[in-house]
Amino acid sequence: MSRFIIGLMIAVFLQSEGLAQSPASTQSSIVSASSDNAKDKESEVRRQTFDLVWKTVKDKHFDPNFGGVNWDKVRDDYTPRLASLKNNPELYQLLQQMLNELGQSHFNIIPAESVVTSDEKEPSAGHIGIDLRIIQGEAVITRVDAGSEAAKSGLKPGYIIRRIDENPVERIIEPVMKSKERDSYKGLLMARRLMARIGGEPGSAVRIEYLDGHDGSHEVEVRRQLLKGELSQPFGNFPPQFTEFESTRLNGNLGLIRFNIFTIPIMAKVRTAIGECRDCAGLIFDLRGNPGGVGGIASGIAGLLSSSEGSLGTMKMRSTQLKFAFFPQPESFKGPVVIIIDGSSASTSEVFAGGMQEIGRAKIIGETSMGAALPSIFQKLPTGALFQFAIADFKTPKGILVEGRGVIPDLEVRWNRKALLSGHDSQLDAAIKLLQTDK
Repeated sequence: MSRFIIGLMIAVFLQSEGLAQSPASTQSSIVSASSDNAKDKESEVRRQTFDLVWKTVKDKHFDPNFGGVNWDKVRDDYTPRLASLKNNPELYQLLQQMLNELGQSHFNIIPAESVVTSDEKEPSAGHIGIDLRIIQGEAVITRVDAGSEAAKSGLKPGYIIRRIDENPVERIIEPVMKSKERDSYKGLLMARRLMARIGGEPGSAVRIEYLDGHDGSHEVEVRRQLLKGELSQPFGNFPPQFTEFESTRLNGNLGLIRFNIFTIPIMAKVRTAIGECRDCAGLIFDLRGNPGGVGGIASGIAGLLSSSEGSLGTMKMRSTQLKFAFFPQPESFKGPVVIIIDGSSASTSEVFAGGMQEIGRAKIIGETSMGAALPSIFQKLPTGALFQFAIADFKTPKGILVEGRGVIPDLEVRWNRKALLSGHDSQLDAAIKLLQTDK
């Protein structure tokens, strides 16, 4: 609609100048001028977007020295490249490269087409019901949901995925392997790229070539099913997120709580799960693969596990500090707590795990977390994309900087393909054993 109105205005302008042209020539000129003007407008919007991203970092970064990066020079280096951009995807790539100069997490450009809109009521994407990790350079299935299409197709934990449709795994993850991202990020990014290729329209099929427990090669076609779970409500500019939650009782009267992201609906579900497990001998929180989410939820859950008030750590902004304070809730759980993390646990997961570890309320088992723990907010850009940028640093109660370091578990237990093939989750088994020992 806007392009049509611009074209009409140009046509009026040309006619008012009394430019004598034949009807065919006039129409051609108007269309050409309209197209040129539309391109000029798109170019201007891209420039405004570039300026807004750069200035937001300049004005709001928690460190006025930008970690030693000359942010003014960064602008001088990247501005000339604007003229050659042909579309918004190229702009987003340029902006992400510019933000990567900071060498910090939570500075991201999220294209508009990747954002779930607030009017969507349920997940519309499809998947086959697996999770995976990069283990010793291989794409290993770490979980297969019971009753899923993957389970029906014979896929099992420990199997190695070698090809997705016509694409070898090596080709899919190659851009990440060659990128300048921190090694702690690469595993997550590679796994996400693979999971995105496996996912798709519900009802469609994906062909997967894999190695079984004896390294025999097989190929199977798996139909994608609608994701289970729900979409959270938007929280400011934080868009709706697909949210999974499960709680169960394990042998030995232990409670297990797992959720894939910290969103507002999670709080009520955790409260209910803890309330139903007050007689449990211990609680396990499985935060493996959990990338974070709404920071306040970590404090809320801590309050359900504590008998006195405290803090999970401190956010240091440019001119002030704020604590992740928590307050004891009525009938909070008093028993022992274990939190399982891995290299794909990030952000709010690290705030919760690191804080609970240092105040002595939980033992941490698994692998060192990602080390991406900068509190951030989202801003909508003129192109419709979202700009995520960090507004603070985060330190644990003992003053340890988590960014770039991660939360180090009390007991390191790594993903183990041999254990997965035998039907065991070595990290969960270690958590159960620790709680049974502490009785």
